[in-house]
Amino acid sequence: MFSSQVIRILILSGTAFFVALILTPLLVRILKKYQTGKQIRSDAPIFLSLHKHKEGTPTMGGVIIWGTTLILALVFFILNLIFDGFWKYFDFVDRAQTYLPIAAMLIAGIVGLVDDIFGILKIGPKGGGLKVRHKLLIFAALAALGAWWFYFKLGWTILNIPFIGNIEINGWYIPFFMFVIIATAFSSNETDGLDGLLGGVSLFAFGALTVVAFVLGRYDLAAFSAVIIGSLLAFLWHNIYPAKFFMGDTGSMALGITIGTIAMLTNVVFFLPFFAIILVIESSSVIAQLTSKKLLKRKIFLSTPIHHHFEALGWPESQVTMRFWIISAVFSGLGLVLFFLSKFLL
Repeated sequence: MFSSQVIRILILSGTAFFVALILTPLLVRILKKYQTGKQIRSDAPIFLSLHKHKEGTPTMGGVIIWGTTLILALVFFILNLIFDGFWKYFDFVDRAQTYLPIAAMLIAGIVGLVDDIFGILKIGPKGGGLKVRHKLLIFAALAALGAWWFYFKLGWTILNIPFIGNIEINGWYIPFFMFVIIATAFSSNETDGLDGLLGGVSLFAFGALTVVAFVLGRYDLAAFSAVIIGSLLAFLWHNIYPAKFFMGDTGSMALGITIGTIAMLTNVVFFLPFFAIILVIESSSVIAQLTSKKLLKRKIFLSTPIHHHFEALGWPESQVTMRFWIISAVFSGLGLVLFFLSKFLL
């Protein structure tokens, strides 16, 4: 069973990589044909000076990530329904394990796609799409839907505290679930600002979550996460500096909400700050900057999210990205070590 599932996961991840790699040129042509160029904000002088040359680069490239994942989920599900037998091995659509993360990814991807289209059409404040507070309301709505499903449909009321064990929190599970989903969605959205940045750090987060799901025996969930990894690798092939297209909100929203959902499904949410350390740092820098400007009337960073601060200090964009990838790799590994220690010492 162990070796069979490892092979299955590797095949699915590899298939996702090649499918996404084949579909990407088609997507790029469509994005260019319909002039989906990114609009660079003019209300942030430092950001504008650093990224003005990127204006017009196609956005909404994140479609390739969740699109490939959903295509493979649907194809293998249908093949299993029609032929059964052999195709059951590759079907990772499961009511208990993957219904919710697949639905969350699809809904978040579509919402982000609409926001990207608003930005392209210069709809919204300063022609930049939805306001931050409107995005937070959408995140909250999606989180509430997920919390309802977990609490009332699946009966989840327990949180696992590392090195302590499970604790019963009853109705408090709903606001806690909502906080996690909103936080991961917001953090992912803020992290997506440099070529390859969010794609790379998400790769390590999903890698860690795949290992966790596998160890817990959630093989369909591990397969789903592995398919995302394959899609992410193909996306990064074209998104690393200099990027041929940007991820857009359609990708960042889908990735963030899916990370949070898988963390809740595997009950490892307290390891999430390790698996997604850069997301935590990025969103914390934004919150700290806004708080300082509001209370102290001065800025802590030259620009936020913090990756722009390092750019403003003179770090090349690729250097910031690669160093953030290294931090992600180290902390994801540390998080897995703590996960194994907590699991096998209790």
